[in-house]
Amino acid sequence: MADKTQEDGGIHFPFPFTPYSIQKDFMAELYRVLEAGKIGIFESPTGTGKSLSLICGALSWLRDFEQKKHQEEARLLETGTVPLSDGKDQPPFLSSSCKETSDTLRPAGEPDWVTQFVQKKEERDLVDRLKEEQVRRKKREERLQQIRHNAQLKYAAKRMRQEEEEMERLLHLSKEMLAEGTGTEPLEQLVCGEEELILAEYESDEEKGAAHGVDEEEDEDLEEEHITKIYYCSRTHSQLAQFVREVQRSPFGKDTRLVSLGSRQNLCINDDVRNLGSAQLINDRCMEMQRSKHEKSRAEDEKPKRRRQEHRAACPFYNYEQLQLLRDEVLVGVKDIEQLVSLGKEARACPYYGSRFAIPAAQLVVLPYQMLLHAATRQAAGIRLQGQVVVIDEAHNLIDTITGIHSAEVSGSQLCQAHSQLLQYMERYGKRLKAKNLMYIKQILYLLEQFVTVLGGNIKQNPNTQSLSQTGTELKTINDFLFQSRIDNINLFKVRRYCEKSMISRKLFGFTERYSTVPAPSREQPRLSGFQHFLQSLQPALTDTPVPHGEEGEARVPRPASPLMHIEGFLAALTTANQDGRVILNRQGSLSQSSLKFLLLNPAVHFAQVVKECRAVVIAGGTMQPVSDFREQLLARAGAEAERVVEFSCGHVIPPDNILPLVICSGPSSQELEFTYQKRELPQMMEETGRILCNLCNVVPGGVVCFFPSYEYQRQVHAHWDKSGLLARLALRKKIFQEPKRANQVEQVLLEYSRCIKCYGQAGGTVTGALLLSVVGGKMSEGINFSDNLGRCVVMVGMPYPNIKSPELQEKMAYLDQTLPRIPGQPPPGKALVENLCMKAVNQSIGRAIRHQKDFASIVLLDQRYARPPILAKLPAWIRDRVEVKATFGPAFAALRKFHRERSVSS
Repeated sequence: MADKTQEDGGIHFPFPFTPYSIQKDFMAELYRVLEAGKIGIFESPTGTGKSLSLICGALSWLRDFEQKKHQEEARLLETGTVPLSDGKDQPPFLSSSCKETSDTLRPAGEPDWVTQFVQKKEERDLVDRLKEEQVRRKKREERLQQIRHNAQLKYAAKRMRQEEEEMERLLHLSKEMLAEGTGTEPLEQLVCGEEELILAEYESDEEKGAAHGVDEEEDEDLEEEHITKIYYCSRTHSQLAQFVREVQRSPFGKDTRLVSLGSRQNLCINDDVRNLGSAQLINDRCMEMQRSKHEKSRAEDEKPKRRRQEHRAACPFYNYEQLQLLRDEVLVGVKDIEQLVSLGKEARACPYYGSRFAIPAAQLVVLPYQMLLHAATRQAAGIRLQGQVVVIDEAHNLIDTITGIHSAEVSGSQLCQAHSQLLQYMERYGKRLKAKNLMYIKQILYLLEQFVTVLGGNIKQNPNTQSLSQTGTELKTINDFLFQSRIDNINLFKVRRYCEKSMISRKLFGFTERYSTVPAPSREQPRLSGFQHFLQSLQPALTDTPVPHGEEGEARVPRPASPLMHIEGFLAALTTANQDGRVILNRQGSLSQSSLKFLLLNPAVHFAQVVKECRAVVIAGGTMQPVSDFREQLLARAGAEAERVVEFSCGHVIPPDNILPLVICSGPSSQELEFTYQKRELPQMMEETGRILCNLCNVVPGGVVCFFPSYEYQRQVHAHWDKSGLLARLALRKKIFQEPKRANQVEQVLLEYSRCIKCYGQAGGTVTGALLLSVVGGKMSEGINFSDNLGRCVVMVGMPYPNIKSPELQEKMAYLDQTLPRIPGQPPPGKALVENLCMKAVNQSIGRAIRHQKDFASIVLLDQRYARPPILAKLPAWIRDRVEVKATFGPAFAALRKFHRERSVSS
């Protein structure tokens, strides 16, 4: 099936069909980047088979790499010697564990016989390690081969697990019956189920021997040497699933050990945990259940000191034997997230942990890039980057993604609510808590109180009714904020660690859930009634906008997490280095509407470990222009040398005649087109835009997609056209649709838009299709394919510059001006950032149209500023090389009419 395509240098790239020439070039360049250990920025337009090129190029390199490694291992084991005189002479594919000893520095001036003795010992040790690795690999391959040919193995462990569960149930029942007559009572009567809300004793930060649960535990059978692998990340769950399907259809689909990673929210099969809704709650509950399991196993040889430990349930889907089975099943065949969940349910084993245990032996690991870009999440998932290959697809928003992951915002309502909940918790359980728990709780209460004070509020009053005397936005460095809040004497690193290890937010959430719905015992009733009333008074502030009746169910899912969980993220952000972030104090009319926001200014600090540890990094996307942001803001500041960074941009697979990009500088009535903030709301500008669209709709068949810079401007233009009669004129040729603001309405609008184009295209008549009014950066500008008749013309009204008055943007611009070098002949880094943000948004929007080799479309840029060479240079190469600049509308209209007439006849 696969077509063996030989490239320069004798490299064979298996491919399911004859590849395009640009795919051959893409794979060859990708191979060179991985072989040389470089960082590649790859741009391949949508419709050019980028995913398949990534799969076949990267896995071809991995195939050859593994083959060379095995050949060299065989040679070394046969001779029994390893070159150790110089690190450069060592085979580059030896694992890091095999290199550790040889890289150790020896004291200067050692006698020659000592050096030779040590060298011989290191050679023997390395050979022994190679032998062990070879044995492990052979054992793993035999095990997987056995599973492939013996489906009965799948059910053996399942039956064993069912028998164990029945035995555990009977033992638990016996213990309950025996305990009934013992008469043991806790020190203080607690409500049933309340025991698990009490914080366990917290051990000091310096004690490393604490029980950290399953995440830190290693099992000899499950923990393997991490082989060289490729980590592939993309933005959304659907994009990852699509990539896995491409792997399944590729020539590598049968032989590749692929693991799909996801969050607990996507992979959990325990209904009780899944029903918690919030990702944070699911994570905390899962970790607590694993901790309970290990605490129980450690306590089996001891007398139980407290009866409450028996109430804490362990997850029935976490069992080593079942996870071993699931791990091997995952490695046997390529599976996406849905298939992994189905397999986990069948095997009664947790897909989240089963997939994690499969990582060491996997060749290709597929995961969301939030999981790879966040160090704590990466560590918890068992991802090791040392010497590995990372491919980040759909990376056009990589910088914004890193910034978003590591930024945090908390509202005045959340601060007050968390303070009230924690205070009530301490008052109820204070006598049961150890001194260290009480100390940290009081520190957190103090932090919350100071955060409210710095906003200008009072922690003891209802945030909804508190009016602030001072309003506006204020930016602070991290240190200045800590000093102003009077919390500079508190070790936030220790507080952060306490929150993580004690799981206090989880306990607090359980406490709040219980006492916001269930009456407390009579002696606590007055205090907790006030608490319930306070929670109810805060409830309206948790929703930004009123929810219509029809959407109540949607609004309730998922359940909101505890406000303390959000605040923990803000506390973690405050541990960032002072120069790399800012704190924004946003004071509105009331305390509940005010907020504290941490803004990350230097995303490179969180990408540096990826650059440093990985063998090679590939950053890929359909539209990566302008790439200067990646080079200067991310890679250079993350420690990547300029010579290590390689750029590759390929053309499109469509014939040159199938695309017509136009820059139109003036309209039909000779009105200059320059949609600046000062001019775009003028009536004559909106009139001219309408006239242009009327003309376009007369000659463009099928669908026209028109992008506006913002929802507000789209609304203004639509209202003006309605009043002037232009909307009615447009409706004579195209049925008009508007992009909805609500995400749950997008699919319905697209369905009607598509149906309308198909219907009118077949029926004939004056109406020839549909016009979709969209917004740059909205729901239609990313991830939506307007292929064929759905997008015969894409119109960009003006240039979507971000709001220059935004405090966040101004601070980012100032930061770049201070930290990046000024290049002669180029605008300052801050101004370049604004232009780049604008053009990235434009490139994403206009890339919606051409989706495959036989597609065709026109692209119309309505603004004379697009004609400037620095702006044109930021367009994708496949568009930039074909752009025609039209100073007046007449020639532009003639070119459009000719283009669509010829394409319609030929198609």
